[in-house]
Amino acid sequence: GEQQMYKLDIGWPKTPEQFTGQTLCVAVDSLHGLVYVGQRGDNVPKVLVFSEAGYFLHSWNDTVEMPHGIFVWNTAIGSSIWITDVGTGKYGHTVKQYSPLGKLMQVLGTPGNAGSSLIPLQFDQPADIFVEETGEIYVVDGDGGMNNRLLKLSDDYKEIWLAGANGSGIGQFRIPHSVTVDAFGRVWVADRGNKRIQVFDKVTGEWLGSWSRCFSEDGPYSVRYWFTADYKYLIVAQLNINRLAILAAPPVGSIGDCVIVHSVQLADETKPHLVDVDMRSGAVYVAEIGAQQVQKYVPL
Repeated sequence: GEQQMYKLDIGWPKTPEQFTGQTLCVAVDSLHGLVYVGQRGDNVPKVLVFSEAGYFLHSWNDTVEMPHGIFVWNTAIGSSIWITDVGTGKYGHTVKQYSPLGKLMQVLGTPGNAGSSLIPLQFDQPADIFVEETGEIYVVDGDGGMNNRLLKLSDDYKEIWLAGANGSGIGQFRIPHSVTVDAFGRVWVADRGNKRIQVFDKVTGEWLGSWSRCFSEDGPYSVRYWFTADYKYLIVAQLNINRLAILAAPPVGSIGDCVIVHSVQLADETKPHLVDVDMRSGAVYVAEIGAQQVQKYVPL
């Protein structure tokens, strides 16, 4: 009963040769029509910036060691780019805020030092970040490090609540890999190692439910929320089976289990890692570490 919803934009980007490393993450600035790509590798620019149309604009590299997650935060006074850095050198184990041109503005965590979950702002391979318009921050900390947790911070970087521990029980994680917040105050976490998505209340941190039925073949690597006037979706990447799954977002007060309304089968060994959605057009950008590229899928 699936419907076809997306097609590949074969003309994006205009110059794919700009991808010279492993492309781990992508973030869309829907307000300004920009796309930020984080890549890893030796002697490669760590952040590439493209236009929505696919033209390469510029790159930057300072103080980024190994970007893992990336998020664009727009406010009335400007834009900034948040990056989680899983490097093990002098810049790693941090969550950092940059200007659109790459000027370092804020560092959370102790650069170069992995820490335990006993200390809220001591990260160990923080995987992904989501920032609300209010400036409140959600971090999933644990791309294979000692921490397996979801942390909510205030706009002045104080802990509001913390959920999770290493395990497979309710509210526990094995590699929490991606996080998004929907329009109804629910926080969705791709619990990769447990092959499920867990859902929390954004105000209290209370566990609301989990989805596992759709992920028996492969755990979710990335989760992003997207809505139109009529429909509400969660877009999930599954790296090992090279698939994007478009799931119906449940109504308020009901989590239930997942329903796939559409899936996009990518080429073998593409390995989609993290995705982002253009909130204006609905275009989905997929950072693929196997193919070492970012691809753009547009709604039909």
